[in-house]
Amino acid sequence: MSSLKIKKGDTVKVIAGKDKDKEGKVIAVNQKDGKVVVEGVNMLTKHTKPSASNQNGGIIHQEGPIDISNVMYLHNGKATRIGFKVEDGKKVRYAKSTGEVIADKQGK
Repeated sequence: MSSLKIKKGDTVKVIAGKDKDKEGKVIAVNQKDGKVVVEGVNMLTKHTKPSASNQNGGIIHQEGPIDISNVMYLHNGKATRIGFKVEDGKKVRYAKSTGEVIADKQGK
């Protein structure tokens, strides 16, 4: 499978589904299934039993995964597609709407 264009830490906008037009930060990326978990999007209700880590148990609200095709990268407040190009011998991501290189937040 080719490398995914959305990475952990990116700010994205949901373009389809019940949470359409919501924005959030990517918490996790599942490359195998092509899904992402976005902060505050696709909130699920989970009922938990009391355990050592959670003494009371109860109802927990947490984010669920959504398909990567339903989100778009936000660049300068606008949703844009992402492309790859080689600059100075390195493969970099760039915003197709502006042509600007996307700075890597992980510091790789």
